[in-house]
Amino acid sequence: MKTQCDIGLIGLAVMGENLVRNMAGKGVRVAVYNRTASVVQAFVEGVARDLPVCAAENIAELMTMLARPRRVMLMVKAGRPVDEMIAQLLPHLEAGDIVIDGGNSLFHDTRRRHAELKAQGIHYLGMGVSGGEEGALRGPSMMPGGDRAAYDAVAPMFTKVAAQVEGGPCCAYVGPDGAGHYVKMVHNGIEYSDMQLIAEAYHILRQAGGMNARELHQVFAEWNAGPLDSYLIEITRDIFAVSDEETGAPLVEMILDKAGQKGTGKWTSQDALDLGIPTPAITEAVFARCMSAAKAERMHAAEILPGPQGAWYGERDKLVKAVHDALYASKICSYAQGFALMAAAGREYGWTLNFGEIALLWRGGCIIRARFLDKIRDAYTRDPALPNLMLDPFFCGVLGEAQEAWRFVLKLCRDLGIPTPAFNASLDYYDAYRQAVLPANLLQAQRDYFGAHTYERIDRPGSFHTDWIAQARKA
Repeated sequence: MKTQCDIGLIGLAVMGENLVRNMAGKGVRVAVYNRTASVVQAFVEGVARDLPVCAAENIAELMTMLARPRRVMLMVKAGRPVDEMIAQLLPHLEAGDIVIDGGNSLFHDTRRRHAELKAQGIHYLGMGVSGGEEGALRGPSMMPGGDRAAYDAVAPMFTKVAAQVEGGPCCAYVGPDGAGHYVKMVHNGIEYSDMQLIAEAYHILRQAGGMNARELHQVFAEWNAGPLDSYLIEITRDIFAVSDEETGAPLVEMILDKAGQKGTGKWTSQDALDLGIPTPAITEAVFARCMSAAKAERMHAAEILPGPQGAWYGERDKLVKAVHDALYASKICSYAQGFALMAAAGREYGWTLNFGEIALLWRGGCIIRARFLDKIRDAYTRDPALPNLMLDPFFCGVLGEAQEAWRFVLKLCRDLGIPTPAFNASLDYYDAYRQAVLPANLLQAQRDYFGAHTYERIDRPGSFHTDWIAQARKA
C-alpha cells in the first residue's frame, strides 16, 4: 500500500520549496507537484532526497497520495493561476477535503473562493505566509483564515511549522473567509511603509550627515540593539557591510534606485480608501516606489528644476539621535494606521479580529517582526477596543518624547530639499489625529455652495443648506 501523505503542496518556487523542506524536516509527510515536472524531480532527488517527500507527476496522482480528508496547499501566483489550479483540483476533491491558499491572494478573491467551495462541501483556507525564503525554511509567520473546523484540522501541522517565539508559535486562527489574507495584506502594507521610512532615514543620514556605508552600518547596528530592534533594521545593518566584488564600492550604492512592487501595498491603500480609513504613510510608501520607477524623468528633472543649496553643519551625533527618534515615532504611526484599518475591515466584513494575537503572530518569522510588537500586544490587552494605537499610554509617551526630534528632522529636510514622504505623512497623521478642530468645515461649506451637499452645525443637530450666492450678495 502506498504511503499516505499528510498534505499535498502545489508550486515549488522559492517559498513553496522551502516550506516543504520545513514541513518535511519536522516529520510532516508531503506530496509535491509542480507544473514543470523537471522541477519536481530535481527537488526530490536534490535537497529533499532524505526527507519524507513524494513526487507526483500530475494532479490525479497527487490526490491519490493524500490521507483523507485530503489537504492540498497552493503556493502559486495570485489571481488567475489560483482559480485555474482550483479548477484542476475540483474533479478530484470530495466533501470534507481542505484547500489552503498560501500565496498573497487578494482577500476579495479568497472570500469568493471560500463561498464557492463551501457550496460544494469543501473547506477553503486563505493563509498569509510571511518570512521570505529564510522564514519559509526556518519558520514563517502564518495567518490562516476560513472555516474554523478546517483550521483546527491542520493546526497541529502548521503550529509545528511556524516560527516559535516566547509565548507560542506564530500561527493562530485569524477569522472567517478572507480574514487571513486581509491581515497578511495589511502586514505587507506596513512593510511597505516600514521599508520606506528606513530608506528615508538612510537618505537623511547620507545626504545631510554625509555618512558613508561603514558609518551607516555602525549606526544601524546600534539602533538594532535598542527600541528599533527589528528584522528590517537588522538586514539594513547587514546590507551596509557588503562591498561590490567588481568595484569595491558598497554594493548598495551600485544598485539602481528603482523599486519593484507586487501589489499588496497598493491593495492596502485601495481598501483603506474604500473603507474611508486614513493610511497616509502606507500610501506614500506606495507612491514613493512609483516615483522611483520614473528614473529617466527624474534624471532629466535633476538638471532643470532648482532646489535649495544648503547643507547641515551641526553635530552628527545629534542628527543620528534625532533621525532615530523620528523613525521610531513614524513607525508607530504606520502600525497605528494598519491596525485602525484592520479594525474597520472587521466591522465591514463581519470579522472579530484579536489584535493582541495578531501582534504576536508578527513577533517571529515575518518581515515586520520587531521588538515593540510586544508593546502592541500589551496595548490591546489593556484595551481590546482601543480606537487607535497612538492613544495607548506607552505609545502616547513615546510620541510625546519624540516631538522635538521628529519636527527638527523634517524641518531640516525641507530646508535641504531632501524628500521624506513617509516621514511627513506620519507626522501629518499624528498632528491631524490630535486636532480637535480641522478645516473640514470650510470643505463642507464649499461642497454645499457648489453642490448643495448640506452640512451639519456645531450648535444643533440636523442637516442644513445655505443659498450661498444669495447670502454673499447681501453681505
